[in-house]
Amino acid sequence: MIQDIAPHLFYNSYQPIPPTENDTLLLFKGREVMVAEEEEIRFPRVKDFTGEEGSLLLDTVYFFSIDHTRYFSASDWKQIPAGFTLTDINLFREGTPKKEAFAGVTGFSLANWYASHRFCGRCGRPMQHHAAERMLQCPECRQSEYPKILPAVIVGVTNGNKLLLTKYANRPYTNYALIAGFTEIGESIEETVRREVMEEAGVKVK
Repeated sequence: MIQDIAPHLFYNSYQPIPPTENDTLLLFKGREVMVAEEEEIRFPRVKDFTGEEGSLLLDTVYFFSIDHTRYFSASDWKQIPAGFTLTDINLFREGTPKKEAFAGVTGFSLANWYASHRFCGRCGRPMQHHAAERMLQCPECRQSEYPKILPAVIVGVTNGNKLLLTKYANRPYTNYALIAGFTEIGESIEETVRREVMEEAGVKVK
């Protein structure tokens, strides 16, 4: 699985620190990620975004570390450095090194969370980064938001030596896949399995 990056170690404790020039950047635009124009996945570093007028990055935020490499993101940048390009995030499905593919997928999830919580859901004011933890807080009404953890299942439905696979309609991913889905409120994991298989394939399972 993509999270199996041993012997590399993933550290997701939040650190309210500024980036240094050698730190790595995870920069997204929609479903595209900025990577080097090379066969293997390589993300830009902070020093790739410094010009004569100073930093070309806006609003950097610490994401996580893998081994001794620190990963940051930025809400905006003023250019795409030479030797880099924007590529569809499907790159991470088969891309190497595996730890960089994992960093990209995890960073994409975090970037989406930050982008979708720019404003307070209670009073509409701009949210602010908390000084000590990975949390966004409204300075007006003190509403706080943390990244959501979404329990999910992926199911191997078998009949003898046969395995049930599906294809999603109107999705970017067009290959065959196992049945999968998110657990809804009040459901057990087993109930999620039964519901998802019925919804996607019309099959009852036990």
